[in-house]
Amino acid sequence: MSKRSGEQCKKPALKASRTQKCEFHGGRSTGPKTQAGKARIAAAHTVHGRETREQRAERSAASARISQLEDAMHVLKMTTAPRTRGRKATGYKPITSVESVVQMLIDDFLHRNTGVKEEG
Repeated sequence: MSKRSGEQCKKPALKASRTQKCEFHGGRSTGPKTQAGKARIAAAHTVHGRETREQRAERSAASARISQLEDAMHVLKMTTAPRTRGRKATGYKPITSVESVVQMLIDDFLHRNTGVKEEG
């Protein structure tokens, strides 16, 4: 039924439709039903819009890092600016004390130096 006119859709049902509906109201495929089919579709559709899942994950990690640095600045009293509002990114761990700032710096240093080959 149409929201605007209150009348039923006048488009004819598809011949191949099991539900006897038009293509706009449920006559086409409803997607995979098995777990294997759903997994295959999820793996195939890695691009949404203009970015891939990897790009979204990288952007989310960078956003979480910026939020942690903002927390560290407030803990160390380097700024009095208001904190950024809204939902925090995936992987964000709040920084609430000087000890957690030090731990963040240690983790950052260790993360940057893992897997680096020394020349010589």
